[in-house]
Amino acid sequence: MPLRLPPLSSLRFFEAAGRHQSFKLAAAELNVTPSAVSHGIVSLEQALGVQLFVRRPRQLSLTLEGADYLPYVSEALSLIAIGTQRLPTSRVQRRIAVSCAPTVASRWLLPRLHGFSRRWPNVGVTIDTSRRQVGFPVDSFDFAIRMSRTPVAGAAWVRLFGERLVPVCSPAYRESLIDAAGIVDLRRATLIHVTPASEDWQAWLDRSGIDGMAPAGGLRFDTIQLAFEAAIMGLGVALGRRPLVDCDLASAALVELYPEAMVAETAYWLVSSEGADHRPDLLGFKRWLLGEARGFEEGSAAG
Repeated sequence: MPLRLPPLSSLRFFEAAGRHQSFKLAAAELNVTPSAVSHGIVSLEQALGVQLFVRRPRQLSLTLEGADYLPYVSEALSLIAIGTQRLPTSRVQRRIAVSCAPTVASRWLLPRLHGFSRRWPNVGVTIDTSRRQVGFPVDSFDFAIRMSRTPVAGAAWVRLFGERLVPVCSPAYRESLIDAAGIVDLRRATLIHVTPASEDWQAWLDRSGIDGMAPAGGLRFDTIQLAFEAAIMGLGVALGRRPLVDCDLASAALVELYPEAMVAETAYWLVSSEGADHRPDLLGFKRWLLGEARGFEEGSAAG
């Protein structure tokens, strides 16, 4: 007797909504409307004869039955994704999917991708810079580049490179901060913040020993790229993150306020999906990326 299974699309909606505890976030991840997710889960609940979510105003939570069902669905979808990845696809171009923050993608990864393309001309690379939690392998990503102080237990994390923090601004703005004694006075500056950054101005000021600063004020942006652009436009001082700011320093669009760069506690890590070391193109990409990171850090240390 054949097994009776719920529709795969409804299970996909349920897994994403259960993981995020939100129809809206699940919809954003799956590129559908929240209404589609809600209707799909209602259909699933009707088919199963079980309520999976408790719906309250501005709050969504799993029922006991839903919480029990979720890990089975997540594992099943993961197995389907793994099995699909293992299918031979020699007749079509291989693609490698990478999740990465936008500034790291544009300023560090993209300038290096031509090197990988020369080695693997028949392998395409897809880069996703959306701000969403990536689930391996359900979301069909092969790798993610993430910032963290330490690797996450139980995940395949390998360190790529660290950051060095230094205040930067436009040359003209730096001149406006020089006091009568010819010394740069950071207390005169408008600070430019990056809201998602775990290490920002407060961390830098705590370690620099500069007193009399109120880091809560200033301008705030949600990406490092926008913070750098604001600094280039003379709107204030951003916390430069090397290597991401190196191209602006090299072109003199930005200048360092202080010669010493502070080593950040966080670093960039390469996170691999399960089985990445068993597919030649994925293993080749991983080895290439680690080699690029190693070369960068060795060059930084020598400089």
